[in-house]
Parts: sequence; structure tokens; C-alpha cells
Amino acid sequence: MRRRRPEENEPEQNGGAGRTLRSIVLMLLAAVAMAFLAGNFVVMNAQVPTASMENTICIGDRIVALRPAYLFSEPERGDIIVFPCPDDESQYYVKRIIALPGETVEIREGKVYIDGAEEPLRETYLKEEPYGAAGPFEVPEKAYFVMGDNRNSSLDSRYWTHKFVPREDILGKVFLRYYPDIAWIA
Repeated sequence: MRRRRPEENEPEQNGGAGRTLRSIVLMLLAAVAMAFLAGNFVVMNAQVPTASMENTICIGDRIVALRPAYLFSEPERGDIIVFPCPDDESQYYVKRIIALPGETVEIREGKVYIDGAEEPLRETYLKEEPYGAAGPFEVPEKAYFVMGDNRNSSLDSRYWTHKFVPREDILGKVFLRYYPDIAWIA
């Protein structure tokens, strides 16, 4: 009878646990790296602290913005974006794009007019009938004029010292609310 050699038929006693531990550590490092990359280059997670975007986004809602949304296209009127406040870059704001680069925007009796149009923008997303007047403001190239959907309670381009959001400051386009319920944001 041939005597068997332990290394042929028995599991390794010394390296197996080390390999398993090494595999677990590598998987954890890969997960952390993927979360870091996704959080810094793909999506942005935020909680909304004010009522300025009601009823579209309410106080306490948790949202996700897509960071690369504008890699191959330009922001459009109606997009909801995340950006540092032009007057206080330590705070991130969430607002809707109202006027595009090169346009002139004016608010009369709460209604928004672009480039002297006779008819105001059709804004079905507003929380309530807005009031007030502002402008006219000429939007510079590579910048945007933004406002909240709750116009009567929104600190936005109408009131800031630096009225416009530069294109390079847009951090992402909001596309999803995941708390307190899940809904696509358009």
C-alpha cells in the first residue's frame, strides 16, 4: 500500500486562513474604493433642509443627484440641480434652472418672462401662486438663473449678490428622491 503524502490530499492548515483573511480585506477595500468613487464622481446624496423646493422636494427629503449628467449635454430649463450657493460656497443648494446662458429673465406679478416674451413660462410644478417682481437680469454665458419651486419662500437668484450659478459649479442633476418614499424627480 502506498503511503499518501499529506500535502496531496489534506487541506493546507497554515495558509488557508491567511488567504481567506486576505480575500476578505481585499473585498472590503474594493467596496470602500467603489463607494468612494461612486460618491465623488457618479452620484451625490443630500438631505433637503428648507421648503424652497416644495412640493417637488420637501423638508427632510433625501435625494440623489447624478454628477456626470452634464458630461455630454448642457443643463436645460427645468432641470433641478445641486450647486454651492454663489454667496456662501460652504452651503449646497437645490434649485430649478429657469433661464439659460444669454437669456434675459424678468419676474412680473410673480410670473417669469424670458427674453421679453408676451406669455410667461408655464410652470406646473409651483407650490402656489407666486408674487413679486424682479429683474430684468441678463444671464451671462456659461451661467444659469435658478429659482425654487416654492417661490414665496425661496432664497434664490432673485436675491443673491452673485445672481447666477456658473456652469462649472453645478455638482449634479437631481433625479431621485429615496426618502421618505421613492420617486423620480423631473
